[in-house]
Amino acid sequence: MPLDAPQTSSMSRTAMKAEMLDAETELALAYAWRDHRDEQALHRLINAYMRLAISMASKFRRYGAPMNDLIQEAGLGLMKAADKFDPDRGVRFSTYAVWWIKASIQDYVMRNWSMVRTGSTSSQKSLFFNMRRVQARLEREAMANGEELDGYQLREMIAHEVGVPLRDVEMMEGRLSGSDFSLNATQSTEEDGREWIDTIEDEGARGDVGVEHDLDMGALRGWLAEAMTHLSERESLIVRERKLREAPRTLESLGEELNLSKERVRQIEAAAFQKMRRYLERHAGEVQNLLA
Repeated sequence: MPLDAPQTSSMSRTAMKAEMLDAETELALAYAWRDHRDEQALHRLINAYMRLAISMASKFRRYGAPMNDLIQEAGLGLMKAADKFDPDRGVRFSTYAVWWIKASIQDYVMRNWSMVRTGSTSSQKSLFFNMRRVQARLEREAMANGEELDGYQLREMIAHEVGVPLRDVEMMEGRLSGSDFSLNATQSTEEDGREWIDTIEDEGARGDVGVEHDLDMGALRGWLAEAMTHLSERESLIVRERKLREAPRTLESLGEELNLSKERVRQIEAAAFQKMRRYLERHAGEVQNLLA
């Protein structure tokens, strides 16, 4: 059930008064929940970081979603983080929770931005949430240098900055600036004109193809998981945060967390991929068949 305004206000006041956990207490609560399903420990852990969830939710108000809904989604992300957190990894719960909270809010915003989905892949999601910010920065820098960018140049620079194809930027720009229309509207004014929905390809796979694909992907995921066990803790963290998250972290943010330069994080990431590649070469034939 969605929260109303008084509930949101009350939750915010309660969150601001919650205890601040030190690393030792946080770890003890995480172990109590993971190993003994101690609901009181879970309650303390979630209450302590609800202020973090509310703070993150407030940053997404510009997308037009009700604040109470954003807080509710942030809370769901926080609970998912608490349920999946592994205290043996040596990472603070707050650091881990940030990405679950952010992913939950972003999914909600994208589900409600338009009747037609704006994007579902990690690169499309990154583009959706970063495009306007990157565009504004590029325009400011061009103005400071006395340069004038045309639309095509700007889109090219955005694509390079975010790391997506130019066509994705052009498509996202159209979606963000346009409005929804009925898929049952005809493409022309003629009586026998096709409806837009007729032009959408059926992406559903046949049942037998789907089962075979699931089995193949299961084997591939198993090999990848095994390859990651050959990485150091730092390499594993970088690979997970850069490649296995819905909202991948930047080299800069990981560098700040690990007290490393952006270039050093990139080097560690490259070395980790090389280690994984050497392991996967043992299954070279099978991998090629799966990816063919």
